[in-house]
Amino acid sequence: MKTILNTPYSFKNLELKNRIVMPPMCQYSVTKEDGTPTDWHYVHYASRAVGGTGLIIVEMTNVEPDGRISANCLGLWDDAQIPAYKRLVDVIHDNGSKAAIQIAHAGRKATHIETPVSASETPVEEPTKFGPVRHPRALSTEEAEEMIIKYQETARRAVEAGFDTIEIHGAHGYLIHQFHSPGINKRDDKYGQDLALFGVEVIKAVKAVIPDDMPLLFRISAREYMDGGYGIDHALEMGRRYKEAGVDIFDISTGGEAPPGQDKPGNYPGYQVSFARRFKEELDVPVIAVGILDEPAVAEMTLQDNSADLVAVGRGMLNDPYWAIHAVKALRDDVEVPKQYERGIR
Repeated sequence: MKTILNTPYSFKNLELKNRIVMPPMCQYSVTKEDGTPTDWHYVHYASRAVGGTGLIIVEMTNVEPDGRISANCLGLWDDAQIPAYKRLVDVIHDNGSKAAIQIAHAGRKATHIETPVSASETPVEEPTKFGPVRHPRALSTEEAEEMIIKYQETARRAVEAGFDTIEIHGAHGYLIHQFHSPGINKRDDKYGQDLALFGVEVIKAVKAVIPDDMPLLFRISAREYMDGGYGIDHALEMGRRYKEAGVDIFDISTGGEAPPGQDKPGNYPGYQVSFARRFKEELDVPVIAVGILDEPAVAEMTLQDNSADLVAVGRGMLNDPYWAIHAVKALRDDVEVPKQYERGIR
């Protein structure tokens, strides 16, 4: 059976050998706490490239030291860090995959500093595995404008490192999400009067330093789960603004902004796919679907029914670095296996 999962996909200058994406998943493994990738990251990403993944998105990489979730998270705030990322890109390319990087700022979800920054002073409502509740301070208008330049500089460094595409993190309750969420953003300046403005300006700043033919990805939470949180219509409104600013492909997730209220996120295969489909249909953009798509048949059906253009498999790839090869083989399609492993992968 010829699968869509194993069909090439291209957009602008990004050419993928299949529709399988490794989504960004924090490893909390920067042992020196300097933001720079280690041998753990090298092996982690190289193995998924060997395993046949079409696009590998390197985990949340932060634009300043205080923008990390933890002190063990990645960052790309200094030109001296570029060679370590180039090493990652090179090994991903050498094994047949394309490399993306997710750039971000944790905002009020930074746990390794006493007073994180956010759109407003609205705190996260419960402690995390990294520590107690943090009460943020609101960025001033001038500081928000300076933060946009930090995103831009991180994007410039990512281009210099050789990444094929960049994903801006606007989901899961991190800084951009904090600005476009009506339940979190309580500002009265221009970034409070226009909830999309901060994200729009980040997008435009990033677009200014990446090649014209490089697609720009954007991850967004299509709904919130906290009581009074926004729904899909608000997310689509933000998405339209972000598309106009220059986003090419949306990576659709949900939640992450705060502890869930009465409505809880799904815990079944494909529970977020309907949101991806809404973005694809209403914004007329390519989308990446994610959310318990580990079963090959579920991932394939998501593509077959045109709910998404690409599928991201997170936990499945943590469990099996060769998920892509095994999934295509399970669907009885032909797949190229590294010659070194031909005797073992049948």
